[in-house]
Amino acid sequence: MSSLRPRLRLSLLLLFPIAVTCVAFALTTNDLPAFREAPAFRNGRECSKTTWSPSDREHNPSLIHIAMTLDAIYLRGSVAGVFSVLQHASCPENVVFHFIATHRRSPDLRRIISSTFPYLTYHIYHFDPNLVRSKISSSIRRALDQPLNYARIYLADLLPIAVRRVIYFDSDLVVVDDVAKLWRIDLRRHVVGAPEYCHANFTNYFTSRFWSSQGYKSALKGRKPCYFNTGVMVIDLGKWREGRVTAKLETWMRIQKRHRIYELGSLPPFLLVFAGDVEPVEHRWNQHGLGGDNLEGLCRNLHPGPVSLLHWSGKGKPWLRLDSRRPCPLDSLWAPYDLFRYSPLISDS
Repeated sequence: MSSLRPRLRLSLLLLFPIAVTCVAFALTTNDLPAFREAPAFRNGRECSKTTWSPSDREHNPSLIHIAMTLDAIYLRGSVAGVFSVLQHASCPENVVFHFIATHRRSPDLRRIISSTFPYLTYHIYHFDPNLVRSKISSSIRRALDQPLNYARIYLADLLPIAVRRVIYFDSDLVVVDDVAKLWRIDLRRHVVGAPEYCHANFTNYFTSRFWSSQGYKSALKGRKPCYFNTGVMVIDLGKWREGRVTAKLETWMRIQKRHRIYELGSLPPFLLVFAGDVEPVEHRWNQHGLGGDNLEGLCRNLHPGPVSLLHWSGKGKPWLRLDSRRPCPLDSLWAPYDLFRYSPLISDS
């Protein structure tokens, strides 16, 4: 653990209190974090060799498409997530990453991804915050109100038509299993596949105004809605496009803006559109809540059962807790995937 703790530059110590972390400093300047170069992960003999570019018009079943957002605040988490996927993939060269970023920082982000993962197949798509800025209402945590948090709603519009299926991952998770297993799940007639948690109290995700309105409640009629976390989803983009799902999600966002029917960012619209109509995925693929709740971010334990993906959803993020030297026990499981380049206090020379 000690080798993973940050060492601030001497100049930083002169200018700021010791409690300020490297990440916090990076976010108050024009600089982004620096990362070590990841090793090259190559396909085994059992893997079919294949390539992809954004101009491809034909669906290639050998490829695995993963979408993530990229921004300054969560960049360290995104890099760790990519590294974890590649390290455990049976055919890492067949994994294609689709990064969503705002135009303002995309050149810098592209440079960082290319230098950290020189062998990675990826593309960066520009997300216009104005698409959602007027539709977002404040939630219980400020991070949930950022426009890029809503980019997952627009994946079907941003990604090429040839990409018919995609796995969406949040930027605060690591994969500890072969992602091909998640990719191969049969969605059957469903648009979305995700681990469901039917023991959770579904009513807690909406305000009393929602439940007192017969019109709003009727949206769930005929379904047995269960909570699911939108940080891990397998999405049939073809069915999404056919069903005009983006427009349905936007409708609920507009209603929320006028009538305040929920408190929690981009999650409730997904619950209203999909809950009770989700292809269940094994819970091992989203051991979520490791960041605690959305208010305090307290330490939590793993849920019972096998683990294929660790997700620090909630307020507490492992890189911040490690830097502050107040980590939770499970943060040590994230640390091996952290490629953040620490600077020594005093040069070895």
